[in-house]
Amino acid sequence: MVGILPKGKIARREAIWFWIFILPWVIGFILFRGGPIIASLFLSFTNYNVASPPEWAALDNFTRLFNDRIFIKSLQVSVYYTFLSVPLGIVASLSLAVLLNQKGVPFLGVFRTLYYIPALVAGSVAVAFLFQWVLNPSFGILNYLIGLFVGPSGVIPLGIKGPKWFFDPNWVVPSFVLLSLWGFGGSMLLYLAGLQGVPTTLYEAATIDGANAWQRFRNVTLPMISPVILFTFITGMIGSFQVFTPAYIVSNGEGGPAYASMFYVLYLYLNAFRRYRFGYASAQAWLLFIVILVLTILAFRASRRAVYYESAGEGDNAI
Repeated sequence: MVGILPKGKIARREAIWFWIFILPWVIGFILFRGGPIIASLFLSFTNYNVASPPEWAALDNFTRLFNDRIFIKSLQVSVYYTFLSVPLGIVASLSLAVLLNQKGVPFLGVFRTLYYIPALVAGSVAVAFLFQWVLNPSFGILNYLIGLFVGPSGVIPLGIKGPKWFFDPNWVVPSFVLLSLWGFGGSMLLYLAGLQGVPTTLYEAATIDGANAWQRFRNVTLPMISPVILFTFITGMIGSFQVFTPAYIVSNGEGGPAYASMFYVLYLYLNAFRRYRFGYASAQAWLLFIVILVLTILAFRASRRAVYYESAGEGDNAI
């Protein structure tokens, strides 16, 4: 039987084993993440095209970005997409979670599984090709269904002509928003877990006080799941600035038509791996990091009075 070790030796042994177990991750991070991050920061201040050694350029890459009309367009496209996709994704996933949280609905587990499965392939090449077919203006199934709307008599088809979707600059970003809603099952699962964690006693107390269904949802449900809403908002915002695969597939890597699908990361990729302007692309990557960091900080600060944390001290339920 091993004798009882002093607390100092136990703590030291735990620390040693902690570093032993975490060492593979630390090595992997330094080699495959930390090293490239530092290299990218250095390259962002240089002119580098692989064929020749990096030449120090100071802040030239950053100043050139703001004189690059395609870069400005890519930033506008990403911001527009974020403002559309993130709120719609939150509303859609939360609404579905509320519906799938009802009691007594038959085959509830089956419905939850079916709505979650598309999230497993969200953002993939296959989904991009699928939506190219669904949203095709000539033979796409969505425009076909739109054309089946009937008139007041219920017999005469109205023959409504659907938009051109990916082929119309005005509809490109809304088309990508529709594509993004394919994978809202992941957020739906998070909201479902949050809804099931709301104490039933709060609903019972609200009902006794005369609150109707909407009042219970607004004054009980939303405050209790507000940390989940904040989490999905921030992760959704970060993800919306990193759209690449669907934009690359749909536009064939060109960002068309009229640069309407030139998302930020797609333009970064084109600069780095087609034009080999690695210094310029690195500056673009670091600017994206700064934008996301600032927006995340602002989101946390704006949520101080809106997000409820049960474990927080009295009068301090914010971050």
